[in-house]
Amino acid sequence: MTSYFAVLGSPGAWRFLLPAFVARLPNAMLQLGVLLLVHWSTGSYGAAGVAAAAAAVAPALVGPRTGRLADRYGQARVLVPQVIVHASALGALLVLASAHASAVWLVVVSALAGATMPQVGSMVRARWAHVLGGSGRLDTAFALESITDELTFTLAPVLLVAISTGFSPVWALSVALVMVVVGTLAFAGVRRGAPEPMPVRVRSQHGVLRLRGVAVLAAAFVALGSVFGSLQVGVTSYTAALGQATAAGPVYATFSGASFVGGILYGMVRWRVGAPVRLAAALGLLSAATVVLTLAGSVPLLYAGAAVAGFVIAPAVITGYTLIEGLIPAEVRTEAFTWLNGSVGVGIAAGASVAGQLVDRFGAAFAFLVPPVTTGMAALLVLLLLRSLRPGAGGSPARELVATV
Repeated sequence: MTSYFAVLGSPGAWRFLLPAFVARLPNAMLQLGVLLLVHWSTGSYGAAGVAAAAAAVAPALVGPRTGRLADRYGQARVLVPQVIVHASALGALLVLASAHASAVWLVVVSALAGATMPQVGSMVRARWAHVLGGSGRLDTAFALESITDELTFTLAPVLLVAISTGFSPVWALSVALVMVVVGTLAFAGVRRGAPEPMPVRVRSQHGVLRLRGVAVLAAAFVALGSVFGSLQVGVTSYTAALGQATAAGPVYATFSGASFVGGILYGMVRWRVGAPVRLAAALGLLSAATVVLTLAGSVPLLYAGAAVAGFVIAPAVITGYTLIEGLIPAEVRTEAFTWLNGSVGVGIAAGASVAGQLVDRFGAAFAFLVPPVTTGMAALLVLLLLRSLRPGAGGSPARELVATV
């Protein structure tokens, strides 16, 4: 644990970490919150799954461009207008859902709310890379960030489901709205550790994705996101079918809590195996672990399956962020992190959408077929393209994609 304390003791770290944590909780609440809200409003898991998918995929399309702007002009100048637009979109969604508007409008506004969600997680990672870049503590900082992500995904479902069942999903997302505004504005106001704006542009429309290994990591993170998305739908619908709807939050929190533990242990090990091999192994283990969920026939078995799968997923996420840091130039650091975050969003979208359709057509248990397939395919892809993920295998990070403005 000494390495974690050393990272947390970095000058000014707590000043941006605490408001960032408040701002990131609503991010972990949004997709599941939209799922519950739209189902509450329309009565359809299919429509709810599509709306949650829209809220998840929109950041994948907009996020990298937001990250590019943050690299060029600074984090605060991007975050403040973004959170204002996001609050307006989320408020409009709550009004429309309360009025039981058509599913089409709910999906469209869900996408807008997702697209404008502040990319605080990527910006925190960019701050760590700026503060600790070149030191041996950066890997620990990325492990800490993944652990923080898991902590938010542990607390958010419990908070969300508790408020939704005690009051309504409208109240739950209203709480998220307040938290994201307060947390984001406070984070933007802390300049300590923020990278200086870099007046650069990317020559190609898909410049960062063209860097060696980035597209492979993005595909792997799509698979990781599909686990989150399909489990949100699967756990919610399956516990409801068993007459224990209130168990959905705790079951999903078990998944995130196990990932939290797995991330802590993973960050404490001095690995002799290279990160690319570790990523392939983690994806393969995750595929095998999620098979357990397909065999669950009761809520206790859901807890067990969620714990096994959760324990494996954090190491894969930590390894992916560690790898991309060695594959990219510093000028596009935030944009690269948002590509991975966005890829998780695409995976959440695909997983939630496919799982929602499977639930409506065949039953709740079929949602659990998604994770073993997607993570298994990702493990094979990483194995086939292992060389592209080795930092230095193709020289230093390509800078021909970056030009001074």
